[in-house]
Order: sequence, then structure tokens, then C-alpha cells
Amino acid sequence: MDKITDSPVTDSDQPDEVAPDRPARDRTTRGAALIATLIALPVTVLVGALAFTQLSPDERADPAATPSATATSVGPRSTAPVEMAAPALAERPATVCRALLSQLPATVNDLPQRPVTAGPEQNAAYGDPAVTVACGGAKPAVDDTDHVWTVNRVCWYASEERDATVLTTMDRETAVTVRVPHFYGQGLQWVAPVSDTIVASVPSVADPPSGCRA
Repeated sequence: MDKITDSPVTDSDQPDEVAPDRPARDRTTRGAALIATLIALPVTVLVGALAFTQLSPDERADPAATPSATATSVGPRSTAPVEMAAPALAERPATVCRALLSQLPATVNDLPQRPVTAGPEQNAAYGDPAVTVACGGAKPAVDDTDHVWTVNRVCWYASEERDATVLTTMDRETAVTVRVPHFYGQGLQWVAPVSDTIVASVPSVADPPSGCRA
């Protein structure tokens, strides 16, 4: 009888296994990933560059927002005396004007009062460029069809100059003229504080223009 002995089976005795095609698939995957990266990288850089260029130089240097300038905050303001004429006034207008000037506010719409070169008892000025108040001048001739505006119970007539709106009272015993540079926009908004003082110190007339009575 044949003797059966156990003998180890070597690798050479086992059938060869078919190696998987993993290297080929890995190369394909890595190639696709590389292509995607090459496409995404320049797109990311481009988006970042466009976002950066949308910022102004000031925003890139300082992220804090810069407040916009306003009519009362732009640049340094002069406090030098404002040149104004001071024609001689009769006794009654001079008295009325002194009463008006003594009661004018220290500021008009945040513009501080400035000295004037002549007639501080009849003239006043505010801000730079200067809004001026002149008391005792002549009233303009106004037709019944001309537009007038009532602001705080004072009737005003407006005329336009090259660089300013000139507003004159039409219903007061002594005329008061306010000159508002176009720099400040709508002129009527600047006569409201002055109107309150005019009502308190300058008597009204009995026969104002018809537009003032409407």
C-alpha cells in the first residue's frame, strides 16, 4: 500500500490568479482629477481678482465706510468777515433792523454766524459760502401774477442770480433780503429760521401783494 504523506503545496503548485486592472483605473481617475483641478484653479483666481478690483482704492486700504459730504460738512470753512454793503437807513427802518439783528439766531440750519465788513446792525452772514441777511433794502416790484411764498407767516418773493437765490419779504414794514448761494440747494428752506425772528421784530404791512393774502 502506498504511503500518503502530507507535503506542503508551494506557490508554484497553485493556479495563477488574474491580477486586477487597478493601475489602469487609478491612472484614469488621477488624470480626471488633475484636469478638474487645472480648470477650477484659474476660475477661482479670476473670481478673486474680479472681486478685488470692484473695491475702490480707499476701500482696499480701509474697510471702514467714508461718510458722504454734505453742504455743511465739506472742507474747512472760512470765519473771515463777509463783505456786505451798509446803505444809510432812515430812523424808523434803522430801529427795526437793530431789533431784528439783535434777535437773529446764532446758527441757521447748522451754519454758524460770521462777522460782516459793514453794518452789523443791519447785516448778518452765516456759513461759507455765506448765506446773508440784509435789512432795510428796497422791495422788488411784484405783479399780482408773480409767485410769492409764505414761510412761517412771512411772505417771500424769490429772484434768481447766476449763483444764488435772492429772497425778499413782501409783507413787512421794512424789507429783509436773504441771499442763498445755489451751493445749498432750495433757497426757501433757509429762510424759515429767519422768518420766525422777522415775525417777532418786523411789523407787517396792511396791504401786502395779493399773493401774500391768498
